[in-house]
Amino acid sequence: MFTTFPGPTPRSSESGPNSASPNGSQPPRPRQKRSQVARACDYCRVHRIKCDNNHPCLNCQTRGGQCSNDRTNGVRTLPHAFREIERLKQRNQELQKELEEERSRNRNQAVTPARPSSSQLPTPPNISSISNSSITSPPSSSPSEALSSRRYWEGIYTNTARSASKTWYGPSSLLYFISRLHDFLASSLQQHLPESSLHPNSASRILDGPTSPPDKQSDGPDRLPADDSIKAKEYLTATQEEYFLDLYWQSHHTSLLVLDEDDFRRHYKSLWIGSRKKRKPSALVDIVLALCMQYGMARGRGNNNSALGNANVDTDDATLAGRWHYCRCQNLLACEMESPTISTLQCNILSVVWLCCASFQNMADSTLAITARTAQMLGLHLPPPQGMPQREREMRKRLWWSIYVAESKTSMKLGRPFMLHVSHVTCGLPADDHEAAAQSGSGFAPLDDDVTWLSWNLYNTKLVLAARDVYTAFYDKYPDFVENDGNQAIYDAPQAMEMYAGFLVARMRALEQWAKDVPNALKTQRKNNGIPFSTDLSPVEVEQFAPLWVQRQRLLLELLYHNLCTNLYRPFISFKRSPYSVVSSHPSSLAESCARRCASHAMALTHIMRQILSTTDILTGWQEAFQWEWNVSMTLIGFVLSHPHDELTQAARVAINVSADALGIFANSFSIAASAAGLVRDLSQKADRIIMPQPIYEGDRLITQGGQPITMVPQDEQTGTVMDQTGVESFIFDEDTIAVMQGILADSMDLAFAVDGYSSTNVLWPNMEPME
Repeated sequence: MFTTFPGPTPRSSESGPNSASPNGSQPPRPRQKRSQVARACDYCRVHRIKCDNNHPCLNCQTRGGQCSNDRTNGVRTLPHAFREIERLKQRNQELQKELEEERSRNRNQAVTPARPSSSQLPTPPNISSISNSSITSPPSSSPSEALSSRRYWEGIYTNTARSASKTWYGPSSLLYFISRLHDFLASSLQQHLPESSLHPNSASRILDGPTSPPDKQSDGPDRLPADDSIKAKEYLTATQEEYFLDLYWQSHHTSLLVLDEDDFRRHYKSLWIGSRKKRKPSALVDIVLALCMQYGMARGRGNNNSALGNANVDTDDATLAGRWHYCRCQNLLACEMESPTISTLQCNILSVVWLCCASFQNMADSTLAITARTAQMLGLHLPPPQGMPQREREMRKRLWWSIYVAESKTSMKLGRPFMLHVSHVTCGLPADDHEAAAQSGSGFAPLDDDVTWLSWNLYNTKLVLAARDVYTAFYDKYPDFVENDGNQAIYDAPQAMEMYAGFLVARMRALEQWAKDVPNALKTQRKNNGIPFSTDLSPVEVEQFAPLWVQRQRLLLELLYHNLCTNLYRPFISFKRSPYSVVSSHPSSLAESCARRCASHAMALTHIMRQILSTTDILTGWQEAFQWEWNVSMTLIGFVLSHPHDELTQAARVAINVSADALGIFANSFSIAASAAGLVRDLSQKADRIIMPQPIYEGDRLITQGGQPITMVPQDEQTGTVMDQTGVESFIFDEDTIAVMQGILADSMDLAFAVDGYSSTNVLWPNMEPME
């Protein structure tokens, strides 16, 4: 009935004299601890038997059945799940980085020379992109020898901002283009031009000084007149501050998305708590005020049509308005450099804009480097944290890409290496949908079903990225088509230029595609069935009842497009051929076609600028627009001098006059624009005395269609020309013509430095006396 289980029988081997039990029985062994498993297999769980961590478990292995513990069902606890998610995210970032590096290598391989000659190695504009695979050198040569044998694009060392020290400007800069024009004319005239033509006519000054305002009772030479209520006081009252701050939201805010309007207004309101006469110090408020004063003063003068042709740049120029607020901002920022915040970054970005508008290009470039590193300190180049609110995540993206765009534009403008690279960035582009616009802190109405006020920033970023890709590929490819002669420049190799032109034309399709992708809501329509972003020179049709910020966004987008295209095509304005040659350029030449495209984009920008400035106030006081106009003006002058008999020369000559008119309108706002307008008019008139339309030979004389002879002294009875060492056909002119050309060169170079680097950085501290 009942089953009896016998007890354990002691084994003989375990019994002995040392047994602890008096009756000789063995004590029970301690129970072995059960092995813990996170999850039993299906078979063991159903039969409620012990499972283990083996795969398969011991029970299933013994019975020969299938075990559910086949490693596909891993641990499913919440901590393990979080760890797995983080691991997958990290792996995803690593794969994306590898993909970007692979794409970068493919682009570098696309421009790698077919021949392994060390003199033909491609040289990227930034040394960081040089890899071992891209350097082909003999086994015996050292890395330093390989680098020294690489060919680089030429640049120019020059002193700007009234400084004795020289700084370098690269091949894409306007200063280098003017230096090429200078060298060509000097060679053509067979006359040594004085070195002083490359220097501003001013004394050298120190670059540091006090940052606090001078005593109001000071009777120094830079004391401001008391009738100017803004300039006579170093800082503003609450009423004046409110006036200038209101300008920001309709001007810089819609073209530089770095501030949240709601957050800024709350911050500004908090500064007045506890005092009605004096607000608490704030670097962010000071730099915003400096920008608003700079723009507001220029805009007010432009609307009043106040001529500033004889104004003193150091004390009376609107671009220097707000300099005391800028200085105070820098003092406050010095305390935040060790522990930067988002506000610190915003101040640095706006400081770059103020310096750029004031034409302190080198200071802006240096501040931009600090800004880029600060952004990386804050991790803006990485995707925003997942737990951060969407509003803050989008702001971080807009901040990062604003810095990236500013750094790209500045580097391409000055011809210097890039500091930021896409391969190091994993942060996506900011959103421009209606949800992002609603959370942006500003209440601007949408422009279309899929277009908001944020869309301009997105397409502006895409434009600069596309232009930067073309720029990088173009200037990386320098040595590919140049002959083995180490002294030969790319501009002296017509066949190389022709091959280079085909390469650039293929790359420029990316910018053409960008122009097609821009939504109609961001385009300025044209009259007479004209096409936006084209070079057909059709008049623009400004939407009458659109807000001012919408009209400005549309115009800035198209003007930037034409300016970038002008700069990218400008290397093909070659001065190798004498501009006085009676043989016109070959119509099928790709290099000449690129030069014409450069002139076409420059003419398009000029005609749009003059129409807008003369009929509206959309761009009145906008300093960046003035810099674009100055850039294309000198480009058109270079095209006319190098292509006197081209099919576009007459239209380009007309555009120079249009450009002078546009600069003259800018002169109502900026003192430097008055000098620019006068120079362009003088250049056009003096160039007409030298370059005559369609010259005709009559015996030993070269006359124009109007019957006026060009004064020339023939060097040779048969040819009347000489050949310089570079093979450029040159003429010997009389003393009057040489004097005219020397005046052109001296004036153009002086003003070029004045525009790209203002008279002195000491205008920030006008009470400092110049050092002898």
